[in-house]
Amino acid sequence: MRKDHVALSRATGLGGSALIAAGGLGAGALPVGIPFFAGGTNAQAGLVAVYCGLALLVAGWWWYGRVAPDDPWRTLALWSAPLLFTPPLFSRDVYSYLAQGQMVDAGIDVYQHGPAVLGGLIAEQIPAIWQHTPSPYGPAFLIVSELIAPPLSSHLLLGVVAMRLVAIGGLALLAVAIRTLAPAAGVGPRAAAWLVVLNPLTLIHFVGGAHNDALMVGLLAVGLAAAVRRRPVVATVLVVAAALVKAPAVLGLVAVAVIWASQLDGRGRRMRAAATVVGTAGAATALITAAAGTGYGWLGTLSTPVSPENWSLTSGLGRLTGHLGFWRWAGVLTVLVVAAVVWTYRAKLGPVQGLGIVLTAAVVFGPALRPWYLLWGLAPLAASVVDQGARRVLAVVGVVLALVVLPDGYPPDQDRILLAAAGALIGLTTFAAVRLTAALPDLRPARETR
Repeated sequence: MRKDHVALSRATGLGGSALIAAGGLGAGALPVGIPFFAGGTNAQAGLVAVYCGLALLVAGWWWYGRVAPDDPWRTLALWSAPLLFTPPLFSRDVYSYLAQGQMVDAGIDVYQHGPAVLGGLIAEQIPAIWQHTPSPYGPAFLIVSELIAPPLSSHLLLGVVAMRLVAIGGLALLAVAIRTLAPAAGVGPRAAAWLVVLNPLTLIHFVGGAHNDALMVGLLAVGLAAAVRRRPVVATVLVVAAALVKAPAVLGLVAVAVIWASQLDGRGRRMRAAATVVGTAGAATALITAAAGTGYGWLGTLSTPVSPENWSLTSGLGRLTGHLGFWRWAGVLTVLVVAAVVWTYRAKLGPVQGLGIVLTAAVVFGPALRPWYLLWGLAPLAASVVDQGARRVLAVVGVVLALVVLPDGYPPDQDRILLAAAGALIGLTTFAAVRLTAALPDLRPARETR
């Protein structure tokens, strides 16, 4: 492949990212109470632009992966930059993050009260269904949100940008960790970074949506990398910090213990590794919780309500049959079965790949499913799965999931689906023209030689 294909694929992704950002000004998760965004000006044109950009970003990403991608840092910076200064995209969760930061700063217990108690401009941005819902996030994340929200309380969009920078920090941690995790599993680090760090699903939800999942995944990944580098105490602390952002990362402690046990000698090494991980994790949990000053209310976060329109498998079957509790317990049992199978074949799969499988199962069979949740499992899988067919499946799943949520985060209707399809068609047509141009031979006359 010619070097100019790398530049063209990178430029295609940049153009797509810029269109998504521009379209977000009309069709994103716009703030209420700010005159500039009143009424969602040009919402239809914005929706077309977002999906045109999504098509270009997906196509540019796929092309970039086929032309032997170079180091991902420059491309990550290029494709993320346009998304920094647009309103939130594909979700309104970032407004909840800012509201909870203000609540902690004001001394309000976020594990007892919802944003309605806070009131004000930021609380107004949160959908009614979550106004009285306590925080589902751990104290590590509340430390971050408390640092960001109060000084930016009168600058809503700056608060969104600050949360995006936190998410990009999580992505940077992931990119750094892959340099250790991928070679240890026999995977090329550039290929792993392409599959998860530069994935359009990652960019539009972790950067565009500013989701705290990015911080969770980044901390989890560097924790696993520290374990591989024989730093088990550091690894345990980092994984605990990830779990105190969002609870599912706690499964990473099992992977750390398995990695640590494989590095020890002598009898009882599994018990010694497990005991040390548990002891270190307990101490780290107490210290982080004390530093946050929010108490242990986060222990009840798994009971946070699930939105009625949630399209997880178990919730959908529960609504269809009228037996929601039964299907949720069936989902828990399925995850336990998957975990048991992974444990049985742990020597073949390896702890990182096994963790990716269990995290994916926890999302697929859990009570709540959002497209960006699949990135929890994709991160360790991208760094550990060697089979090229499986990697292609993971890439295709990422492409599909990148297209299923509209930029305002609300359920679609027929008219908006048609507009989104029209935008995607325009984007694909534009990409086809770019590829055709790139494939044409160089018709410039050669210089005469003497």
